[in-house]
Amino acid sequence: MFTGLIEEQGTIAAITNINGGLEITVECSTIMNGLAIDDSVSIEGVCQTVIKRSESTFTVQAIEETLKKTTFGNLQPGMNVNLERAMLPTARMGGHIVQGHVDCVGTVDSVTALGTSHEIWISYPPEFAPYVVPVGSICVNGISLTVADVGNNCCKVAIIPHTWHVTTISSLQAGTYVNLEFDIIGKYVYSMLKAHLPK
Repeated sequence: MFTGLIEEQGTIAAITNINGGLEITVECSTIMNGLAIDDSVSIEGVCQTVIKRSESTFTVQAIEETLKKTTFGNLQPGMNVNLERAMLPTARMGGHIVQGHVDCVGTVDSVTALGTSHEIWISYPPEFAPYVVPVGSICVNGISLTVADVGNNCCKVAIIPHTWHVTTISSLQAGTYVNLEFDIIGKYVYSMLKAHLPK
């Protein structure tokens, strides 16, 4: 489990095609502290298992299902990615409950610079609209964010300067694809109530 609070930006060091999947090596520094083989790491909001590590890199293997549901197929060597280690049970829950299980790929509709912040509108397939509510939680490329407004199969998030500078969100522009994970509590509640909703 993760919180959506990004620990650092890493850099894609290498990508190797392996029988329909990808072996992805990431270079970083902060999260290497104590990182071991079999640990879980969130890369751009996608939970992955460490299969190899060196002093300054770790490697994961993204399978076909992951490539189908995320933006991992667009990764290229040299790209920066958001990184977070799995949370410790003794740590403060600063963000929200993030599983690293991407629900869908969304599309950035617009990015607007304001006086101190940035507003980003993101659209997603209509079947995911019930999971998005104003001032609820959403995870965008692994970043825990608050839904500022909701439109027709789209939502707005407001980005504070700190998040803009320490994550990859500053690289987004209209047309960029992003990994979206919706609030797990909302998904469970909707699933339980769906059987009783009018058809």
